[in-house]
Amino acid sequence: MAGLVLGPLLRYVGETDATVWVETDGACEVGILGCSEPTFEIAGHHYALVHCQGLEPGSVTPYEVTLDGVRVWPETDSRFPPSVIHTPRRDGRVKLVFGSCRVAAPHEPPYSLGKDEDERGREVDALRGLAMRMRRRSPEEWPHALIMLGDQVYADEVSPKVHAALHERRDVTVPPYDTVADFEEYTLLYHEAWGDDYIRWLLSTVATAMIFDDHDVHDDWNTSQDWVRAMRAQGWWDERIVGGFASYWLYQHLGNLSPAELETNELYGRVRDPEEDAEALLREFAFKADREVQGTRWSFCRDIGPARLVMIDSRAGRVLEPGARAMVDDHEFAWIEEQVQGDYEHLLLGTSLPLLLAPGMHDLEAWNEAVCDGAWGRSAARVGERVRQGLDLEHWAAFRGSFERVCGLLRSLATGELGHGRAPASIIALSGDVHHAYLAEVGFPRGTGAQSSVWQAVCSPFRNPLDHSERRAIRFAASAGGTLVGKLLARSARVPAPPVRWRFVHEAPWFDNQVATLELEGRAAHMHLEKTVPADHDGLRLERVFDRALSERQGA
Repeated sequence: MAGLVLGPLLRYVGETDATVWVETDGACEVGILGCSEPTFEIAGHHYALVHCQGLEPGSVTPYEVTLDGVRVWPETDSRFPPSVIHTPRRDGRVKLVFGSCRVAAPHEPPYSLGKDEDERGREVDALRGLAMRMRRRSPEEWPHALIMLGDQVYADEVSPKVHAALHERRDVTVPPYDTVADFEEYTLLYHEAWGDDYIRWLLSTVATAMIFDDHDVHDDWNTSQDWVRAMRAQGWWDERIVGGFASYWLYQHLGNLSPAELETNELYGRVRDPEEDAEALLREFAFKADREVQGTRWSFCRDIGPARLVMIDSRAGRVLEPGARAMVDDHEFAWIEEQVQGDYEHLLLGTSLPLLLAPGMHDLEAWNEAVCDGAWGRSAARVGERVRQGLDLEHWAAFRGSFERVCGLLRSLATGELGHGRAPASIIALSGDVHHAYLAEVGFPRGTGAQSSVWQAVCSPFRNPLDHSERRAIRFAASAGGTLVGKLLARSARVPAPPVRWRFVHEAPWFDNQVATLELEGRAAHMHLEKTVPADHDGLRLERVFDRALSERQGA
């Protein structure tokens, strides 16, 4: 009899249907709420994505999982409430949580005070704290969706448990050493990251939307053309990138897609065909996705109640040619322009890398791109490339053409130029990556006529705090002195001023393990931020540190 290895993960949830993902240890028929799907096999692993239909809008529906008719979820004597599918309503209130960067580490005390003091832990886990609180509350209070903005797994920074498994599997004294080498080792990362009992239950009952960032593959992934050439010259790289893309497609990307998109997804149809060699198919797709940017789109769109979420891949789809860098190519940007048009009250632009950094950091990255492209001559360009890689200067500001293009899109949306004259109540860029949290308000030049409130909301990490020196660097970039230094550098390389202005709406960024929440109802939007703190009850709790209305009710 087949058993459940990982999951269930509640993935896409619409008003009347949902998808649930599972991994099993053998071929079987997976049943949920009267709907079923046979598993398919990849490299000895078995997966299924069950499409559940006939749900009621605005409902909370408990569900069970059966394998060949035998119930395997909830587990016997489970200490958690039943898993549910919580469908949104367009005219109802929805709650969304978001964040990024979660290192798998032991959850038992001592959790550690941070990387400087103890590598065994990374303080307490914000998602574990969220699950603990949910367990004590009614399902109606649970979030409708969890938006995971990158670094769900760390391929280049494994836990002691995974390190031991790698040591048993191969010689970790040769490249790629004690980092992930291939698809099979990627499965170990996902099993640990999503296998903890609290996290497993959380993911079974809150719909998830996911996008990758660099650590899902390798630190600084796709920083520049020089970086890519250097990595592809490594003998172990092809297996790493094939394993990274193949596992991402299986564990993260499939569940991002709506049932209608899955129906037309050629690769999904082929891997489910028992007559096909699914492992070879997926490996071929993964290798091509790395070598040919155009033609593979990881970005996706999802409507959640009154909001439209457009999740943008700001990592795998980059154009890295010096002088013509782009965060996404023209074809994908045209797709983004199509998705942001429609009937909704709030637009959420999910991108793992923040559109807007602290002003000093923004100008530093814009300066560096200009220097790399020859603003200070060839010798300086070579130095600039080393600085780009050494300091991770590869956010939207370092892809100025794409940054300005997105700013133009935001302006068109906020003025109602796109959307038939009706601007959304709010436009919120949701981001992670930078291991601190902040909220910035965006403004356009006087006379623009913007009707929407526009924000950059960043929440990171779920669990991976910066050390003390890294925090000092971030604080300086946000200070008046850091802002001045960045501005002078940018001016010296003749970088034009950004087409928008922005300001933090609080005194300083937060560096804790943390999770952010958006509450949306009609034209109203509200955000709050919570950090994890140790506590007697279950070992940790969430403490609110900031809240802000992002738009008001119509007529208020």
